[in-house]
Amino acid sequence: MKTFIADIIPRLQQFSQKLDNLTLLTNQHWVVVDEIANSKTVYIFRPNNELLISKNGKVDKAKWEYLGNNTLLIDLKDGSYLFRHGFFDENVLALKIDGKEEYALLVNETTYDKELNSSAQIIDFLERKYITKEPVRGSMGTFSENQETIRVVLATFKTKSGILELESQDGYSVYLNKPALLNGKPAPTGKYNIGFMYYVHIIDGIVKNTTSF
Repeated sequence: MKTFIADIIPRLQQFSQKLDNLTLLTNQHWVVVDEIANSKTVYIFRPNNELLISKNGKVDKAKWEYLGNNTLLIDLKDGSYLFRHGFFDENVLALKIDGKEEYALLVNETTYDKELNSSAQIIDFLERKYITKEPVRGSMGTFSENQETIRVVLATFKTKSGILELESQDGYSVYLNKPALLNGKPAPTGKYNIGFMYYVHIIDGIVKNTTSF
């Protein structure tokens, strides 16, 4: 994996999930950011410690193990590698190369296919979401949740049926049980593809579920 120097990562620790959040880590499609045109590598951490690595559709099997103390061991054909926690949320996984101040950057595939497909875009996204707290797309307002003010923005997705507009906190992840618009009108009941192998299920103009199939 290509690694990057990202000075913003240590500043984000208070916002980060821990690597032991295996529910968030496993069964997601994590795209390795290497900035090589026409190349796409996806890591899928399975709960049985099997690691599926898909490179342009060709799949290899490897092993991974959470060792505790926020470290991951990844066993590949060419050797074993120890990674430490850098930053982790539902969009971005930054793994620190042990002994180096460099990070391997992986992006949840649901956001990779939209805007986060380079190290510069990832850093900009994290800066806006956690440091400056700017809206990623057009602001729709705010609401309070557990005495915390949450910004609501409008995320837009190009689908086969037209432009789908969904409420979101960061412009990428989608709120459930919120209105959905298709071409400016309440979205008809159906399943809409909003990313590679990622779908949102809508019933009578309301978002009911999201799935990877």
